Amino acid sequence: MLVLSRQRDQTIMIGDDIEITVVDIRGDKVRLGINAPQHIAVHRKEVYEAIKRENRAASAVKPEDIANVTGNPNDQTGRPRQG
Repeated sequence: MLVLSRQRDQTIMIGDDIEITVVDIRGDKVRLGINAPQHIAVHRKEVYEAIKRENRAASAVKPEDIANVTGNPNDQTGRPRQG
């Protein structure tokens, strides 16, 4: 892991396209501004981990699981279909 020291309003570059700027420092919190191309997703790690969990769960769904929820068992009146 590369560890850098920066002060407020100083920036680091990742490659040619990603800039990370120290916006504010208050006590033990640092606010960062991230400028990255739109095609690069930027998330807090806890959000990224939640997305990964949801994607894994969605990939485990079987077609027969989906077949049970497609289609509307009620007609347009909201009453169960007869037949």
